[in-house]
Parts: sequence; structure tokens; C-alpha cells
Amino acid sequence: MVTTALAVRYARYGDPSVLSVDAVEVPEPGRGQVRVAVRAAGVNPYDSRARRGLHSSDDAPRAPARVGLECAGTVDALGPDVAAWAPGDAVFGQAHGSAATHVVVPVDALVAKPESLSFEQAAALPVACEAAYRAIRLLDVRAGDTLLVHAAAGAVGLVASQLALVRGARVVGTAGTANHEFLASLGIEPVLYGDGLAARVRAIASGGVDAVLDASGRGVLPVSIELAGGPERVVTIADGSASQYGVRASWSADLPLPQVFEAVLPLIEKGAVELPVAATFPLEQVAAAQTLSETGHVRGKIVLTVG
Repeated sequence: MVTTALAVRYARYGDPSVLSVDAVEVPEPGRGQVRVAVRAAGVNPYDSRARRGLHSSDDAPRAPARVGLECAGTVDALGPDVAAWAPGDAVFGQAHGSAATHVVVPVDALVAKPESLSFEQAAALPVACEAAYRAIRLLDVRAGDTLLVHAAAGAVGLVASQLALVRGARVVGTAGTANHEFLASLGIEPVLYGDGLAARVRAIASGGVDAVLDASGRGVLPVSIELAGGPERVVTIADGSASQYGVRASWSADLPLPQVFEAVLPLIEKGAVELPVAATFPLEQVAAAQTLSETGHVRGKIVLTVG
């Protein structure tokens, strides 16, 4: 029986130095939940924003706050009404507080891990794939469309770009020059972000674009509207000023995770969609992992390893 657990937490807002790995009570799954012994956990920009207090009006967390949104591992305890899983099953999914040795996960946020994926690869998938799949559906990307993706080398941007390519769309993606060769190898047409972007995009797509996904949140909505001919087919998952421009912002899931991966996982397994793991850090080095994440120049995902 599991008697101790560790979890990444912070008791005050601030830079990555406020993070600590603490001994905590082992969580017990309730109805509709399983407990997962975590082998790997994804690192996301949300982790840093929450740690800095950007999602709270309080001066400090009212209790030590947990870190992490996604994980992969093995089932080691079941809630009282759970029959679909068994101890030892390899899984991945979404749950708050996933940067830990053990976490409770709702069954509707849990997916079976294929043998073809490592735990590190699987832990990188839930947040990025869900957000990318949601955005492509909202934009109704179709064969023959030209889609502009801001931050195309980031996790969500990479997956969204590849999902659009699978649908038969043409994809133009903004990125730093260091990522241009990589994006081109996937069939994404890279352009440098920053001043003069509209002209660079039009040099590739003379008529502008049909749809835009903003996965960067770095003030790109005006140029996105200009290139798309209006805000109707611009979606952001990263810019809180969307309403000022009449742009749709999408912040949360609209489908259960198993339904998302029913569509996306076969594409991953056959290599049509890939999400590189840019770096791994042991759980105890979570501060270093978040510091790297905050540079905004990561190709794919950063993952914490456990055990």
C-alpha cells in the first residue's frame, strides 16, 4: 500500500524559486476517479502563469498550490464505481496537481497509453492535443484552406498545424529561424514572427489566409485580422484581449479527452502527427524546467520524470 507521496507546490507567488517538492498525503480516488502512479508529467505555460499569481486576485495561495495539468503513469487504485480500468494499466490524461508521484484523475480525462509511446511522450500529449484539436474544430479548417498558426513550433501550434495538414489545408507557421527547417520538414511553411509579418505572409500567400490560430498571445491579433480579412475565422488560445478585437478566445475543453484521442491518437501512432519532447527534468528540478519553459523558445514539450 502507498503510504507517502510527493508533490510540487508553492505557498507564495513568484519566480520558480518558490517551488518545492513536498511530502503530502496520498490522494484517494472517489467515484468516477482512479489514482495514477505518475511516471512523467508535462510542463505547460499555464504552470508559470499560475505560479506568478496571474490567475488569482489574492496576494498568495490560501493553501499551498499544486502544479501540473497532465501526466502519464500506471493505475494503482480505483474509485468505488470504476470498472473500466485495473491496477497496472498504463494511462495518460489530465488532472490538476499532476507534477507529483501520485494524482487522482477523473475517468473521463484518462486514455490508455499505447505501447508505442514512452511515458514521457504520452505525458506531453493531453493539453496540447486537446487545445489543438479544439482550435482546428472551431476554425472549421478544411481541405484547400490556408491556415496561419502563430507559435507553430510550440506544442499546441505543432499539433494544430499537423492536424490541419491532415485535413488537406496549407499551413503557414510563425517561428524563430532556428525552427524553420524543422517546420518545413513537417510540411509547414515557416515565416519569421515580428515586425513586417503581414508582408512576409503575403509573399507566401498573396491573398492572405483563410483562418488564423494564435497560440502565442504576443499581440498578434491585429495582424491576424488583417490577414484573414476579419475576426470571424481567428481564434486565440493565449491572448486575453481577444474580446477587444471581436476574436474568439477558447480557454477550456469542449469534449472529453477520450473523444479527442479517439481522433488524434491514430494519427500519432501512424506518424501523421508528432510532438517532440524538447527536454526532460526529474521532478526535483521543476524550477529549472519552468525556467526553460518561460523562455518561449521550446520546440514541443518539456516533461518532468518521476521515479
